[in-house]
Amino acid sequence: MLISSQFDSGNIEVVDISSADNIRLNIKKDHQSDFYQWFHFRASGITDQECRFVIENAGGAAYAEGWNGYDVCASYDRENWFRIDTIYEDGELTWSFISEQDSLYFAYFAPFSMERHADLIAEASASPLVQSSVLGNTLDGQDMDLLEVGHGPEGRKSIWLIGRQHPGETMAEWWMEGALSFLLDEDNPVARQLLDKAHFYIVPNMNPDGSKRGHLRTNAAGANLNREWSGATMERSPEVYLVREKMRETGVDFHLDVHGDEDLPYNFVAGFEGVPSVTEKQLQLLDRYQMTLCALSPDFQREHGYPADAPGTSDLKKCTDYVAETFGCIAMTLEMPFKDNADLPDDTWGWSPERCRYLAEGCLGALAQMVDDLR
Repeated sequence: MLISSQFDSGNIEVVDISSADNIRLNIKKDHQSDFYQWFHFRASGITDQECRFVIENAGGAAYAEGWNGYDVCASYDRENWFRIDTIYEDGELTWSFISEQDSLYFAYFAPFSMERHADLIAEASASPLVQSSVLGNTLDGQDMDLLEVGHGPEGRKSIWLIGRQHPGETMAEWWMEGALSFLLDEDNPVARQLLDKAHFYIVPNMNPDGSKRGHLRTNAAGANLNREWSGATMERSPEVYLVREKMRETGVDFHLDVHGDEDLPYNFVAGFEGVPSVTEKQLQLLDRYQMTLCALSPDFQREHGYPADAPGTSDLKKCTDYVAETFGCIAMTLEMPFKDNADLPDDTWGWSPERCRYLAEGCLGALAQMVDDLR
């Protein structure tokens, strides 16, 4: 038997594999940080024997309460990720499984590798609607990719979509796949009409270094990018600095920052209600967007989510608050579950890459119905 994680986004530490019925593991912390919860590893030499996996340090994870009701993701082919019944008890995360093949991959959520990211950029760039560019480099020397989608920005609304500030929230880049598929489908009348009115700036992966290193929440310097927006520097958080500077060049009329939530088994958005300059029109548009998305997607809801900030209490270190305040625009954080959507559960797949893609279609459909009223 062998446990390995020396690959793109891999993360696990072997404690003891002397017995198949008691495989003991730990999750590694993010570099220069105490955050951890993302795991991704391969178990080999396990055919036709019941294996019991135990993550010993689950109780010290960043969001340990998120393990309650969570089921681990597993895959033979790294494309289809099914769920395995999982127990969280006494600070340990445990699951058992009899593999039908020699090796099986396990992960916190379906991984989205940097290789797949490169494929996404290359495939999108082949469209005549897309202009791709590199804003600069990360601390590990990776490219910060930007995709512009549309017929040109002149006279069109400036729409920014960014995802995966927290690299372990891979559902964000699966969502980006769905968004790009929607926008680049020349037979899609909603997309065609939307692109007549809007020019898109899309950063599918805000944190390439953390993604490749197998981090949950931080970049190569241990920075939580979603707390860097008001003071980003090239030395600590070049990812945010580069995107922020491009936003200043283009302006922002609508902004969506795509994330995942460890605890809540729902899809929801968090807004910008607490920023100092918030207007009644902005709040009305925020409400309208959510109502429209509820009508378009059964996977979206408004009952469960984060409490709105009281007036004047926003944290401008956070992306959504910073962008809304700086550009006077509609800005939102979209949260998707690591678990399943409790309103529409799927026992086999849970919340999945496919459902992330479908939700992206709903999000853009909702935008299409209000794009004329932005600004």
